[in-house]
Amino acid sequence: MRSEPHPMDGPGRTPRVMVVDDDPDTVSILARHLQREGFQAIEASSGRECLRLLQQQEVDVILLDVMMPEMDGFEVCKALKNDPGTTEIPVIMITARDDIDARAEGMRLGVADFLAKPVFRRQLAGRIRAQLEAIANGRRATEAINRIAGAIRRNR
Repeated sequence: MRSEPHPMDGPGRTPRVMVVDDDPDTVSILARHLQREGFQAIEASSGRECLRLLQQQEVDVILLDVMMPEMDGFEVCKALKNDPGTTEIPVIMITARDDIDARAEGMRLGVADFLAKPVFRRQLAGRIRAQLEAIANGRRATEAINRIAGAIRRNR
């Protein structure tokens, strides 16, 4: 979990979701779905662009295509999970191939969820909201643990 305040904690801040896919039509469709559901879409056309953009701005969830040239979704996920600045960002893999091996590899790398193309707007929004809720619950649990630990230290 992040120790510093997260921008999503601010009142009225729109959750930011990065869409990473080498197909511009898919990126456009997913970005439109996200905007209609009240999210801010950040678009990346490759794994390298995703990693570069994440050095410049924070996002709350990443939608990541598996099959991309140069750097596939698994390689991007590995880089994200090995970087302390991005390791906690939930990754939802989006793929045309919905096979067991791809899911197993994604789970091994720390993927939070999977969606098979075509992606439906309400399903996409529900999966993203579930990830955002998990982040918020984890943050609340960490805060509660810290309060309890502080109380125990004070009472010794």
